[in-house]
Amino acid sequence: MNIQLDAIRGCLEGVIPGTMATASADGMPNVAYLSQVQFVDSRHVAMSYQFFNKTRRNIMVNPRATLVVTHPATAMQYRLSIEYLRTETSGPLFESMKAKLAGIASQTGMSGVFRLLGADVFRVDDIQQVPGESMPMPPPQRNLLSALRNASERLSACVDLDRLLSATLACLQDQFGIGHTMILMLDQAGERLYTVASHGYEISGIGSEIPMGQGVIGVAAREGVPIRISHMTSEYAYSRAIRECAEDSGMAAALETEIPLPGLKSPRSQLAVPIVAGQRTLGVVYVESPQDLRFTYDDEDALVSLARQLGMSILHLQSAAECGDETAAPAAAAPPGPQGTPLPVRHFAGNDSVFLGDDYLIKGVAGSIFWNLLRDYAEKGRTEFSNRELRLDSRIRLPDVSDNLEARLLLLGKRLVERNAAMRIEKTGRGRFRLRVDRPISLLQE
Repeated sequence: MNIQLDAIRGCLEGVIPGTMATASADGMPNVAYLSQVQFVDSRHVAMSYQFFNKTRRNIMVNPRATLVVTHPATAMQYRLSIEYLRTETSGPLFESMKAKLAGIASQTGMSGVFRLLGADVFRVDDIQQVPGESMPMPPPQRNLLSALRNASERLSACVDLDRLLSATLACLQDQFGIGHTMILMLDQAGERLYTVASHGYEISGIGSEIPMGQGVIGVAAREGVPIRISHMTSEYAYSRAIRECAEDSGMAAALETEIPLPGLKSPRSQLAVPIVAGQRTLGVVYVESPQDLRFTYDDEDALVSLARQLGMSILHLQSAAECGDETAAPAAAAPPGPQGTPLPVRHFAGNDSVFLGDDYLIKGVAGSIFWNLLRDYAEKGRTEFSNRELRLDSRIRLPDVSDNLEARLLLLGKRLVERNAAMRIEKTGRGRFRLRVDRPISLLQE
């Protein structure tokens, strides 16, 4: 095989349907158009199994076939000799193809018809270029390898989680030209992802949540693989799907404490990449665009590499904090004391949600942290705290030391700023922070 499969991945983006020739057991040929061909690795492709049609009946009795694919930019055609190996009905490959097929179906008005039953995996034995006229390949819009190098250098210089996440979003904008991005972290139970940073939206959505397995973000986290969609699909529209999920499960009353998820109303392209450190999934980098076919296989590869560095950097910063690497900054001038009328702060123990007056602020682990910081402030006059003592505080009920406490504190700090609250979390050194209270508070346990 002189031509390598990964060199012609552009033919597998689904812009121009492929054609597949099969033969029955008695040698009767059949040619069919394909809605989806997926690159698996340098020796394998997968095709969507949606109907038990003539093509599928043929490969079940005669596994050898010929596939012709076309590059959408050059019109160059390639003929692949392939052999059927197996069908996968679950797992990362199946979920990736299911998401892509939903986008194709939505674009072509076939949402009620295209339903993935399985991912048929084929070995590629040979690739030949089909003789014929073609156009020159247009120059790439950007050098992704250079973008990745520049982003890697910037991330490696970050010394805390806030700078690391901000630098990641800035690199996605400046180096990769992606204007709508967000980063979500996986909670300690592995059931939900919560937004810790976003860029390019009217609302930041800091603290908004997505259930594991919901949409491209939840599926990418659950399966530990990137999920990419090149066309708009209502099946993966978060604004509708999450609300319906809550209503269907009898949780409609809880929606008043749900923070709206940022995102485009009608994204044409989506890519969710898991943030991985070793064998552990920490979260997801999600990017989207109003443009069809915005993210290619090359974009996916680049963002997978960037997300892996992000994951290792998060783990490094977390490990440094867990080892007690706490460095105090020079003492700052004491802030003025609280002024104004008392602000009622309500805490609901059932889910650790916290309200400032009647306005919802935060819940879960971050809510528990905030409530106990306020208790120490009200009862003991404390304003200086360390990450280490929070990890050891039994009132907060952190599940284990691996929970990303820094992400929770960052989330809490950003929510206080967004809500223009009379309280702030101010970093005073590595592993240390100050609770600043500018208005008298009245704590109410509900």
